Amino acid sequence: MSTSDDFTAYWPAPAKLNLMLRILGRRDDGYHRLQTVFRLLDCGDRLRFRVRDDGRVSRVNRLAGVPESEDLVVKAAHLLQRHSDSRWGVDIYIDKQLPLGGGLGGGSSDAATTLVALNTLWQCGIEEDELARLGLSLGADVPVFVRGRSAWGEGVGEALQPLELPETCYLVIMPSCHVSTAGIFSDPDLTRNSPPIKIRDFLAGSVANDCLPVVCRRYPEVAEAIEWLGQYAEARLTGTGAAIFAEFDEMAQALQTQKAVPERYGAFVARGVNRSPLLRMVDR
Repeated sequence: MSTSDDFTAYWPAPAKLNLMLRILGRRDDGYHRLQTVFRLLDCGDRLRFRVRDDGRVSRVNRLAGVPESEDLVVKAAHLLQRHSDSRWGVDIYIDKQLPLGGGLGGGSSDAATTLVALNTLWQCGIEEDELARLGLSLGADVPVFVRGRSAWGEGVGEALQPLELPETCYLVIMPSCHVSTAGIFSDPDLTRNSPPIKIRDFLAGSVANDCLPVVCRRYPEVAEAIEWLGQYAEARLTGTGAAIFAEFDEMAQALQTQKAVPERYGAFVARGVNRSPLLRMVDR
């Protein structure tokens, strides 16, 4: 067994917000047909990799609540290894910044960064479309992170059309709860028959999230955070997670509001980006 001497530089695994989420119906396989807008952010988790020549895949640091065998980054590495018939292995270090169950895409983004980084480091030569298809088998949000562009999403979220959105800033607030995506999507009160809209409708202000009423009923902490942030700007829920956010035209406005956030909440300010910092890493 041997490894290269050093870990790579950090590879970014950016967060995302769902600026809108509509549930159009349920498919025969149990998944839901959606319309959503993925907005990538300029911050998130970070990963480092050390290539091994013995084929072993290992996560080298512990993550609370995520056993190594269930971690999407480990599954992503094994998936790429099998698909490409690679003889290489890897040690993976995750600098975890995004909360579990927050709706910010942390696990999916980590998996996508693993696929993209190892495709480069192992010299697999897999094209973006194929890599996105691989990612879909790990989770519906993985393809948008593989492709690395803010996008309009349909299907289960994998049918993507890149969007060029205005430069804006976001204050993101994280109540101290872990929202179960499966629990939200199985709730009998969830709206599942929203009529589809067009991109122009979203741009004109149609930004509802069909999961919001169910999340607020099941998780009072989220309802309280929505009420608090609503004093300063329109408060919205991202995905099915606990995190809520508000959009600001100026960074100074977002930072000023962050100062008022109650101590019981986590909070951060980020810029929305149309192109992922992960793609810039690949370019380098």
